[in-house]
Amino acid sequence: MENKNDFEFKYKAPTANERKEIESIRNSYLPKTKEEQDLETLRKLDWKVQNIPMLLGLTVGIVGILIFGLGLAMILEWKLLVWGIVIDVISLPPIAAAYPLYKVYSKKMKDKYGKQIIELSDKLLNDQE
Repeated sequence: MENKNDFEFKYKAPTANERKEIESIRNSYLPKTKEEQDLETLRKLDWKVQNIPMLLGLTVGIVGILIFGLGLAMILEWKLLVWGIVIDVISLPPIAAAYPLYKVYSKKMKDKYGKQIIELSDKLLNDQE
């Protein structure tokens, strides 16, 4: 016979991994501090300066190489020598312009966003000290 005053108590704490996941989800819903917003802005600006010129240069270069490949296919497979040479000549300027385009656009982006990046990074570094 059981005693009416007996009770059973069960306790289960989240594991370390569950706790990290819960905190991660919770933190994504908390409002961001001014420092976190500035750091996010700094990361976005840095991404723009680093990656947009690279994407532009790669796109132009890849398009030029694909056109060049079309010209080679016209010469070698379809036996269209004149048209293949014309297409290959047309593809050379984009191929040749890809790296200089990257360099010029990279400099423009650094000039455009450099001052803002330096100001934000100085502000974040001074806040941490």
